[in-house]
Amino acid sequence: MEIVSIEKNTFEQMLNRFEQFALEVEALCNQGEDKGMKEWLDSQEVCVILNIGKRKLQYLRNSRKIPFSMINGKIFYRPQDVKRLITNK
Repeated sequence: MEIVSIEKNTFEQMLNRFEQFALEVEALCNQGEDKGMKEWLDSQEVCVILNIGKRKLQYLRNSRKIPFSMINGKIFYRPQDVKRLITNK
């Protein structure tokens, strides 16, 4: 294990910058909610809608039959993409 020491002033500056960054990210997330970004479905909701299991949903992702976005390790789907998959079946 390696120990790195920095000056207190430098650490406080880094902490302030990180807090500013966190506030900006939060503001962007809140702005997205106002623009209808809550229209995303998670994997469990898609499985229920399509009446399929997790592995089948993973197959659909891997074969690029359904687009998705991954945020913080969690996968989300747009409702219109799920509807398109249903109509194409």
